[in-house]
Amino acid sequence: MRARQPAHPDSAVSGTLRIIGGSLRGRPIAYTGDPRTRPMKQRVREAVFNLVGHRVVGTHALDLFAGTGALAWEALSRGAVRATLIERHFPTVRLIRQNAAALGLADRVSVVAGDAFVWAPQLPATPPLCEAALPWLLFCAPPYSLYVGEAPALMALLSALASRAPNQSVFVVEADERFDPALLPASCQWDIRGYPPAVIAVGDVRNPLPAGVPAAAPQSGQPPA
Repeated sequence: MRARQPAHPDSAVSGTLRIIGGSLRGRPIAYTGDPRTRPMKQRVREAVFNLVGHRVVGTHALDLFAGTGALAWEALSRGAVRATLIERHFPTVRLIRQNAAALGLADRVSVVAGDAFVWAPQLPATPPLCEAALPWLLFCAPPYSLYVGEAPALMALLSALASRAPNQSVFVVEADERFDPALLPASCQWDIRGYPPAVIAVGDVRNPLPAGVPAAAPQSGQPPA
């Protein structure tokens, strides 16, 4: 939940957020303008999904610092199967649930009212993530200050999740120019892009499959992994 930054031409204001692609394109996302929650700018959100491309299809979207939920709604609109959103600000959690209902997505969404750092260690017993081998599309877009004050804990969180992620998962990390992308987990192959002041890193997870577990069939039009 980032502190609000100075106004920018494409900054979201109360009531103006919209889904920008997929089956729900143009649908509004309720946003109160609470200064404790600043959504990813629309131009950056669009760039993120251009980078992710077809890999969104068939995934379980996982947003560690959900805020408005815009990244999860965008993922579901573009072909993700399910979404889990973690948010520690209780009034924002209520708004996430309201948005899920208004968008007709309530049956595909799990909302966790809590802290991602507390939630992650409980992951092995967390349904529905433990019930299916869907690849994850994981979003990590916390307050930029976490990359300064809590960088070791945040990198440990990402490393732990990368080690547990199903094969062919994709991680999306948003930071600012103060963050050194070299600190990101080495288990992912990262594509780093700059959208000042934001820095976006998109990482492909390539965890070895357990013995006896077949690789997921490639989606139509995609070559085998």
